[in-house]
Amino acid sequence: MTRGQLAKKTGVSMATLRYYEDSGILPAPHRSSNGYRMYTEDYLVKVKFIKDAQMLGYSLKAIQETLDLLSHEEMEKDTLKSLVRERITDIQQHIDQLEQMQKRLAGLLLIPEDEIDSYIQSFRVEKKEP
Repeated sequence: MTRGQLAKKTGVSMATLRYYEDSGILPAPHRSSNGYRMYTEDYLVKVKFIKDAQMLGYSLKAIQETLDLLSHEEMEKDTLKSLVRERITDIQQHIDQLEQMQKRLAGLLLIPEDEIDSYIQSFRVEKKEP
């Protein structure tokens, strides 16, 4: 299939597919005799994997590394499970950080009004008349 056909089937723009190729996330496809890039069905799986992994918060770099391992048969199911466990741990740490931020922000709302007024006033600069 052509890049346009792949884009239509995956819901990813042609520019995004081009970016994935240029950055090495997707391997360059074979070209037909007329020079068109021709994508095989396995590109559908790879693009779906990229989209799914992005929705789970993986960076494009991490996705590329995983695709490289998968494409060279260097990844076993235990390795893939380990990567997922690591991501779960990362997400939990992020949740913990967000909860701490939420508590701090909620604490700010408990500060007395006069202290808030005083704090705001400390940023104001008097205008000097010429």
